[in-house]
Amino acid sequence: MQPDPFRLRLTALVGFLSVVLGAKGAHGELHQKLVAAGELTHWQTAVQYHQLYSIVLLVMVLLASDKPLMKWAWRLFFAGFVLFSGSLYLLAYTRIGWLAHVTPLGGLSFMGGWLLLAMAAKGK
Repeated sequence: MQPDPFRLRLTALVGFLSVVLGAKGAHGELHQKLVAAGELTHWQTAVQYHQLYSIVLLVMVLLASDKPLMKWAWRLFFAGFVLFSGSLYLLAYTRIGWLAHVTPLGGLSFMGGWLLLAMAAKGK
């Protein structure tokens, strides 16, 4: 089975953005703003998970499984990236406090993705 071209392109974009956002947070004006606001740690955590799950998403796409559980695992990993890293990026940049309540939903999505992956590997 061939990798899904849409998911492969989307995953490549996710990986690209992880490098861009990592670099922006490590250098220049944004870095200075994050340090001044005490938000650099939030940004760095967002980048760390963003880059990790870029690789996870890529591996999932390249496995090209037609198992429904594998497809749902990919979706949950993607949702986890959006909710977890996305909320941390926004929290660090805007300092809007309620965004901290979104981050755990991303963590739950990551956990769900791993459970579905384990179930798919078992053959369910």
